[in-house]
Amino acid sequence: MPSPMTPRSRWLAALRCQPVDRLPFWPKLNGSYALNQAEPFRSMAIPQLMGWVGADPHVGGPACSKVLRAKTCAQTDQRDGVRTTTYRTPAGDLTSVEHFDPTSQSWHPREFPVKTEKDIEAMTLFFADARCEFDPPQVEKAQATLREQGESAVVVTGIGVSPLMDWIQHLAGIENGHYLLADHREKVEALFAAMHRLILRRAEIVAEKCPIQVVYSTENSSTTLISTDQFRGYCMKHLMDYGRILAGAGKLHVLHMCGHLKAFLPDIATLPAAGIEAFTSPTVGNTTLLDGRTACPRTCLIGGTNAELWLHPAEAIIRTIRRDLDSLPHHRGIVVTSAGVMPPACTPQTIRQVAEFVRSYRVGDR
Repeated sequence: MPSPMTPRSRWLAALRCQPVDRLPFWPKLNGSYALNQAEPFRSMAIPQLMGWVGADPHVGGPACSKVLRAKTCAQTDQRDGVRTTTYRTPAGDLTSVEHFDPTSQSWHPREFPVKTEKDIEAMTLFFADARCEFDPPQVEKAQATLREQGESAVVVTGIGVSPLMDWIQHLAGIENGHYLLADHREKVEALFAAMHRLILRRAEIVAEKCPIQVVYSTENSSTTLISTDQFRGYCMKHLMDYGRILAGAGKLHVLHMCGHLKAFLPDIATLPAAGIEAFTSPTVGNTTLLDGRTACPRTCLIGGTNAELWLHPAEAIIRTIRRDLDSLPHHRGIVVTSAGVMPPACTPQTIRQVAEFVRSYRVGDR
């Protein structure tokens, strides 16, 4: 058994599927969590809350790159809880609209920028005009974040979203995105090529210049959004390219995939990815830890629970987590988290009880 580890070393060992002194635990507390708690928790910053519940923190840092444009731009206007972004291109302007939800402290799309065939061409010009470059001041910020966190947390950064998932989530929407892809495949694929070029360059910059070791692709993949054929035809080849670049530089590529993943798992297993984050169990997701360990034996599984589970008393949550951990052949490559964002209805006291159980759970390395 390894000697006592720091939160950072524990995270990195888990991501490499190496033995750990105990399982890392990370409840995903965002800006909405504290606002919905009683005092003194309501007034606590997230790092304070993480410390109180007994978490192994996970902190974001910059990707050390910036995007420059010559003929296009994106202009954002935000007022009264409405954020409007105008994409200005030589082929015309596109508009997206998002509304702010105070309860979740997050923005939600109301209007997507790509609505017609003509819009595909304009968005392609927008991405083709983009140039990703190294941004030295961000390296200083990344190094400062690493110094500040030290061994107390793992620091991560990101390279964005692969083209198909970005298209479905942010550019065209689910229904219209699929219609446009079916009706105007060549034009949408030309847009994907321009998007992929930009992310590839960002991955190269992160690999070569960024001091942060853990790098995310924020995919949100799910068979409720795309098919397995689409995953293989688009996402796989793009993620393979990013993963090879990052792995070649010794980086740990993590895929944020929070949906229904069971049908994707055999394909994910072939990617050079260190981990799947937000790995969500039934009933919100459809993958147990045993499903993941069976299909992806060399991939770290970060999650293992779901939001509905965290609405139950601590004893029920612990009973379910213990059952799922006991079913595994070993506990290398496991990080217990809330999978998605922790529901505010789950109290800090409940999270703390579960954290105490995870810390005390005896890991197996057979």
